[in-house]
Formats: sequence, C-alpha cells, structure tokens
Amino acid sequence: MGNWRKSSYSDGSGGQCVETASGDGVVRVRDTTDRAAFTLIVSEAAWSAFLGTLR
Repeated sequence: MGNWRKSSYSDGSGGQCVETASGDGVVRVRDTTDRAAFTLIVSEAAWSAFLGTLR
C-alpha cells in the first residue's frame, strides 16, 4: 500500500505529521517523522466513526 496522504493539519516544520493510507477495507496511520516505526491499522468503518466524532 503506497498511497499515503499527509494530514492537512500537519504543521509545516516537520512536527506533528500524520499520514494515512486506505485499501482492502482498512486504514493505516503512521507518524511521518518515523515511518519505519509502528503503523496503526483500523477498519474503514472504525476510522469513519472516529472522524465523525472529530467533526
């Protein structure tokens, strides 16, 4: 899965950066400052519900 998208809320100085990628029914979330580290994987339904609580 190589279609990562950087959050529009990430700051321009390289800090607080998050990327997401979706496909195969899941969403992957990672820290852009350490891409080789842990990647959170959740279902698309769970991600949608999470985003709904933020709006």
